[in-house]
Amino acid sequence: MRIAEELGVDADIVIYRKAPPDADTLRDIIAKLEDPPTDLVRRDSLFKKLELSDDDVQTVDQIVDVITANKMIMQRPLVVTDSTAIIGRPKERVRELLGG
Repeated sequence: MRIAEELGVDADIVIYRKAPPDADTLRDIIAKLEDPPTDLVRRDSLFKKLELSDDDVQTVDQIVDVITANKMIMQRPLVVTDSTAIIGRPKERVRELLGG
C-alpha cells in the first residue's frame, strides 16, 4: 500500500483475493471495525447475482457467512491495525489512521 510506504509505516499487505480471511479472522476484523459491519459487503453485480439483499447481511454471522462463501464480495481495501480496522475508501481515511 503506497500510503503506508509514504508514511514510513511497516505494513503487511494481504491480498484477500488470493488469501481470503477465514471466519475467525473476519470476526476479529469486524470487532475492530469503525465502519458498520454491513459495509464490508460490496453492493455490486455479484451481490445482485447472488440475489442478496440488505436483510441478508445485517448480522455479524450473516456477513461472515456471505464473505466466506463469496470472497469477491468483501469490500477492499481494508486497513487493520492492532486496535482498529477501516475500509480504506476514500484514501484519506488510510492516511488519517496510519499517520495519526
